Amino acid sequence: MLRRLDWLTVFLYLLLVFFGWINIYSTTLTEASTSIFDFSTLYGKQLFFIGASFVLIIIVLSLETSFFERFSSVFYIVSVVSLAGLFVFGKTIAGATSWYDLGFFNLQPSEFAKLATALAVAKYLSDIQTDIRKPKHQLYAILIILIPVLLILPQPDPGSALIYFSLFFVLLREGLPLKYLGFALLLVLLFITTLKFGVVWVCIGLGILTSLFFFFKREKFKIPRIPLVLFLIACLSISLSVNFVFNNVFEQRHRDRFGLWLSLEKDPVKLEKIKKTIGYNTYQSEKAIESGGFFGKGFLEGTRTKGDFVPAQHTDYIFSSVGEEWGFIGTSFIIIIFTIFFLRLVHIAERQKRDFSRMYGYGMIAILVIHYFVNVGMVIGLLPTIGIPLPFFSYGGSGLLFFTAMLFVFLRFDANRLKEL
Repeated sequence: MLRRLDWLTVFLYLLLVFFGWINIYSTTLTEASTSIFDFSTLYGKQLFFIGASFVLIIIVLSLETSFFERFSSVFYIVSVVSLAGLFVFGKTIAGATSWYDLGFFNLQPSEFAKLATALAVAKYLSDIQTDIRKPKHQLYAILIILIPVLLILPQPDPGSALIYFSLFFVLLREGLPLKYLGFALLLVLLFITTLKFGVVWVCIGLGILTSLFFFFKREKFKIPRIPLVLFLIACLSISLSVNFVFNNVFEQRHRDRFGLWLSLEKDPVKLEKIKKTIGYNTYQSEKAIESGGFFGKGFLEGTRTKGDFVPAQHTDYIFSSVGEEWGFIGTSFIIIIFTIFFLRLVHIAERQKRDFSRMYGYGMIAILVIHYFVNVGMVIGLLPTIGIPLPFFSYGGSGLLFFTAMLFVFLRFDANRLKEL
């Protein structure tokens, strides 16, 4: 089995974990620090979790692949129960009741739920040979994804809830009609454009597009008039509901982040002030990356990192420390490593002989890719701040352990593929 393990992926994993720890060490080192094995420090704790991850890898690789498939439903039920239990036994950190206090460390069950949900989706789609084009099967698959989301949103932890929607890419890969993806993208586009330009301009834009469509292309596309009118009514209804949802469903901190991201404040002076207050984290992160220049300031030489200018720089904003200390060269290297890593995982997923292994692989890849894109986009100011860590890189025991488990469950499936008919 070890000979059949994809060692290139293992090497890339170790590289990411190593560079992640180096940057955690840099961002959390203090004058009182004495040894890298000081487990009272954050970098010492992360080193402990890295060791625990290696033990977890041995355990995962020692198990038969049938174990994960056979007990995938059990894992899913346990994850749902653990998420529900947070409302009674959960510990609140940074405004979110997303943790269990186990004494020696805090456990975030939503991380385990990602692994369990990916297994459950793969199990449902493969075990009973589901035809995902049937509405009933689409409903069941979507419910498997939505149940954890509905338990995570009230914590409130919208960032973690967002990650679960990445599993819809598994459904698309297995034959879910593309109209669902189109509708989701349209929903996001209508939401953003309505916030940015207002309902009136969105309605005018829809009216112009419709008129042009009827005048030039209706015969070519052969779309019946009544469905098109209903579609337009639906678009207008969504646009008209955006302000209500934004003002009554979103919390103030979420409204502030979207307002900053879309630059809803027109006064440049006030906008700059908002960036330095509400958008303080992103503002300082951008300044830290900018200060690194092309080659960076050098390891342990980041003035903004040492001065604690960037909050949560060892967790959600760790990529900014790479930019400051290692510069454009360092950030490019990390991006290249992640890109090769993801492409390799896609290659491995495509060569699977069993549907379950392939579907689980794509679920895991989708989760990791969304984490990566949202985190880096958030750190450089392209996306609003929603508190999502960088896989294998950011500080956090729960994240590292379950990201590692997700990856090596998949590698265990791949190592067994030659024995599967």
